[in-house]
Amino acid sequence: MRHIRLPGLAVIACLAAAGAAAQDAAPGLHEDVTFSNYPPLARNSQLLSRVFTPLTLAGIRREFARDGKSLSETSVDLAAEKFLVYVPPTRPPQGYRLMVFVPPWQKAQLPQGWRPVLDQFGMIFVTPARSGNEEDIVSRREPLALIAAQNVMVQYPVDPAQVFVGGMSGGARLALRLALAYPDLFHGALLNSGSDVIGTIYEPLPPAPLFRQFQTGTRLLYVTGDHDAANVESEMRSKRAMQDWCVSDVASIRMPFAGHDVAPPAILSRALQALLQPERPDPERMAVCRAAIEAEVADGLVKADALIAGGNRADAQKTVKNIDAKFGGLAAPRSVELDTILTRIQP
Repeated sequence: MRHIRLPGLAVIACLAAAGAAAQDAAPGLHEDVTFSNYPPLARNSQLLSRVFTPLTLAGIRREFARDGKSLSETSVDLAAEKFLVYVPPTRPPQGYRLMVFVPPWQKAQLPQGWRPVLDQFGMIFVTPARSGNEEDIVSRREPLALIAAQNVMVQYPVDPAQVFVGGMSGGARLALRLALAYPDLFHGALLNSGSDVIGTIYEPLPPAPLFRQFQTGTRLLYVTGDHDAANVESEMRSKRAMQDWCVSDVASIRMPFAGHDVAPPAILSRALQALLQPERPDPERMAVCRAAIEAEVADGLVKADALIAGGNRADAQKTVKNIDAKFGGLAAPRSVELDTILTRIQP
């Protein structure tokens, strides 16, 4: 994910003021909406443990402790944040569906032609302002998307089993990060003209219980223009990685004669229909695939243990960092314990 910057500690620590009350619930297009609830899932105690590798987060905490600082729970001032919310005129019997859209642009806007499609599916659309590619990922774009999702779910009768995250270009890459980190909130992701490989320092795997939920309960839909060569290639790499990580509920739609474009209404309709038709994995194949990953994690940790026991600090550090980058939360807490041991050993 080329545009990610790890946030400065001062940015993460920024205090958030109480937000203004959300506007009255009603169908139609609502602009300049403010929300007042800073939900638990968007607070740093939850967010950072899901979107950073365990060693990255441990390093942040050590630096804060060394400087005598504490990590704030919030990073945005809700009173200053604006959102666009579109609510279809008819609510489905089971409740509205919800699409949280992460934009690559700064303005909160509904893509052209999307309104009739959202009406067709009874899907609320919410998107934040000032959440484009130039904004900080962890201190703004991710919490804003989570704040949007949970405030809309409180304000409107939303079916919690049909909550999705989507985005375009850099927003699609961020949508994938959110789907990976929050499978307990988002049950599918619409990746329009952007995707990445998971299991890296930039797309780290969350703690094991969450990742297991992602493997079995998240539908990924890639929507890419057939003339968007760079993102066609990114999509192929991303799907191969999903297969390696036992994520099987993956589908693709090509936009014919299109480049790096927002999905037109006809493609959006197909995409939403596909999102609503998840395919659950075969339990036996999933068990075999997961066992192979668990064995690889265990082998790496045993190797690191042996290197420490043999006094090979440099190679042990390299091994532990590689394990952390690839396996993220799947290797914790043992990876953090080994890193702690290594920080105490004098070079």
